[in-house]
Amino acid sequence: MCGIVGLHLREPSLYPRLGELLTGMLCQVTERGPDSAGVAVYGDPRWSPPGHASVSLLPGTTTPDEVATALRAAVPGVAVVDAGQTLVVHAPVDVDTLVAAVRTALPDLLVIGSGEEVAVLKGVGHPQLLAAEFDLAQAQGWQGVAHTRMATESAVTPAHCHPFSVGTDQCLVHNGSFANHATIRRELVAGGAVFDSDNDSEVGARFVAAQLAAGYDLEKSLKLLCERFDGFYTLLVSTKDSFAIVRDAIACKPAVVAETPEWVAMASEYRALAGLPGVEHARIFEPEPEEVYAWQR
Repeated sequence: MCGIVGLHLREPSLYPRLGELLTGMLCQVTERGPDSAGVAVYGDPRWSPPGHASVSLLPGTTTPDEVATALRAAVPGVAVVDAGQTLVVHAPVDVDTLVAAVRTALPDLLVIGSGEEVAVLKGVGHPQLLAAEFDLAQAQGWQGVAHTRMATESAVTPAHCHPFSVGTDQCLVHNGSFANHATIRRELVAGGAVFDSDNDSEVGARFVAAQLAAGYDLEKSLKLLCERFDGFYTLLVSTKDSFAIVRDAIACKPAVVAETPEWVAMASEYRALAGLPGVEHARIFEPEPEEVYAWQR
């Protein structure tokens, strides 16, 4: 059992409140995943300034100053933001250049996200404490997803936390279990994929990333996932311009969606939506089995 929440803002006047609203949602699903938590925030100027690429890292024992020193010679204008168990590096270069510089200068550190819009923050501990560690309530932006984890398939470490972000500005959070993930992992590895964990959810993320890289849109990529993956799952997947939800054929993992002209939100339980502005006027529904629901920025 895990908890998922996501918020896609349509109304720009709400952008300064993204972190506040996402924190409230996250704290309502802590009982569903007390082991660890993670968030992805799109458009926060602290972590993803306009004109900069961002890379999110798990630093281990490496300090922010050591990360900055290792990168400055290769990346002019680099900055390092300390978010507790995660560091966010940003610089006025393209995404591929920054990712390559990080992997070259800091090969022992794990890249957990990259893009022009997204910052990914992960950690082990109680989700409410992690939200404070991330300073999530102060975040701004137009979209965010979050996950609280109760581990069933793999270890409780920051690397095994969701969201899994394996493509530029892409994120996936998952409640459930894939039954045939080992088979699909082998197929993806044979095609050149390199995995960072033994988590079954990472297999789903890398499958979706491969479909997007092949030219499919997010809706088609998730339909292909439904055709290929066995198991029980609710997935929330985000990109720099999309927000999408899908459930398995039985739809036994809970999900509820609320939609207004100002925002679209999804959560594992309604109580995570109850504090959103104007929710009393929202269209509220449960996603149907194997139907992809997608919204565009």
